[in-house]
Amino acid sequence: MPATFTSTLTLKSGTSWADIWARCLAAAPEAFRDDRVLNLWGATWRADGRALPAASPVDQSPVAGPPRIDAGTARQAVRAALDQHRAWRHIPLPERRDRVAATLDALTQHRELLALLLVWEIGKPWRLARADVDRAIDGVRWYTDGIESMLDGRTPLDGPVSNIASWNYPMSVLVHALLVQALAGNAVIAKTPTDGGAACLTLACALAAREGIPVTLVSGGGGQLSEALVRAPEIGCVSFVGGRDTGAAVATAVADLGKRHILEQEGLNTWGIWNYSDFDALAAVVPKLFDFGKQRCTAYPRFVVQRSLFDAFLDAYLPAVRTVRIGHPLAVEQRDDPYPDLDFGPLINAAKAKELGDQVTEAIDRGAVPLHRGSLADGRFLPGQDTSAYVPPVTLLHPPPSSPLHHAEPFGPVDTIVLVDTEAELLAAMNASNGALVATLATDDRATYERLAPQIRAFKVGHGRPRSRGDRDELFGGFGASWRGAFVGGELLVHAVTHGATGERLPGNFPEYQLMP
Repeated sequence: MPATFTSTLTLKSGTSWADIWARCLAAAPEAFRDDRVLNLWGATWRADGRALPAASPVDQSPVAGPPRIDAGTARQAVRAALDQHRAWRHIPLPERRDRVAATLDALTQHRELLALLLVWEIGKPWRLARADVDRAIDGVRWYTDGIESMLDGRTPLDGPVSNIASWNYPMSVLVHALLVQALAGNAVIAKTPTDGGAACLTLACALAAREGIPVTLVSGGGGQLSEALVRAPEIGCVSFVGGRDTGAAVATAVADLGKRHILEQEGLNTWGIWNYSDFDALAAVVPKLFDFGKQRCTAYPRFVVQRSLFDAFLDAYLPAVRTVRIGHPLAVEQRDDPYPDLDFGPLINAAKAKELGDQVTEAIDRGAVPLHRGSLADGRFLPGQDTSAYVPPVTLLHPPPSSPLHHAEPFGPVDTIVLVDTEAELLAAMNASNGALVATLATDDRATYERLAPQIRAFKVGHGRPRSRGDRDELFGGFGASWRGAFVGGELLVHAVTHGATGERLPGNFPEYQLMP
């Protein structure tokens, strides 16, 4: 719906979608045609597939939609990727490293354009969009510098690596993974996320393909393409990042086939407060926890608070959450002003914003207590702008057990608070979902932290500070349903997509019966 704010803001100079699209056409004319992006398979850019209409979450204006191919075309693409894989795995490591390094140089040259595509396609504020691009480039450079020792005694897989990832981190998760997998000697396949990022990924893959990286990029529905991208015998490994429902189907398929896999799924990450006094430190971190509207796998949407500390917690939390800044990521006072410094912009689409708003309303109707509800009137928007994908911060006390906000990750700017009286209740509330990626326990007593942290079902547990996915040499994984398959990070990311000694068992969260080929 159009905003009704009185505003003198304007769009930053040179950042309209038309400006950005023109730059894409100039930077990679082989991958962009008129108003659509192309698919890349068999080392050729193709105008196949049915291009779906798409809208930017920033203001609902049209952007390039994913060109969805059918199952038969996907099978052809996978077979072509296997041919590329069989040639690439024999390319000497120094040459692979040089080609990946050249790709990183090209990505650096187009760093601003890639970041602006992230702003328009998935609504990232400029600071976070640029960080996503930089993390991809810097992270892969770390691997190029140390790849020899990571590959010592190891060989590429027997088939290409298939990557199916969520829309929220196209560069620092998906492109980063593609380039490391290729550096390790594998051809790589990526499915464009349905919800956004098609143009950004197309540009990145075009720059990689120019340097001879064997990359395949296709779009399509998960149901239609899963037979080829997950179950096809040509696939050597499946890397999945997304929700538990889709992830469960992928997990079943790879377990049945005994196929290598890295399956990162959602979990309810929690922040516990127990016998704690440093509320100034908590107040300082609260706005940062709202980065990108908590649309990330390591967001903290749940606070579990000792009841006797609830008043002190609110004194710190409420003033902090009121400082969170939202709005149009490219709205400035003057056209040549710097990019606005926002905590988040829109959610991924208007449908998600409505779904989350409905969940909040339903939770309150069933007994949750609203402690804070922000207003779009306080945001930075252009005159008449459509704001239907925007949700200001919301905080609820005790969402009812019948509400999705009680047990599932909202993937949006909604915090929930649960009060507890005993350590047993604290642990039960922090373990509300079957496994999580990260958690934090804030307590003044180190011994209490050391005693309770191992009982929290999260892969990384911080002591009074947030944990992140990490990269480079930091191990990453998850417990329970938040993760299936090989752990990654540093050399383990390389090990997950290469063969080692006969009978090797990769570190990770596998079903007990699952053995790695």
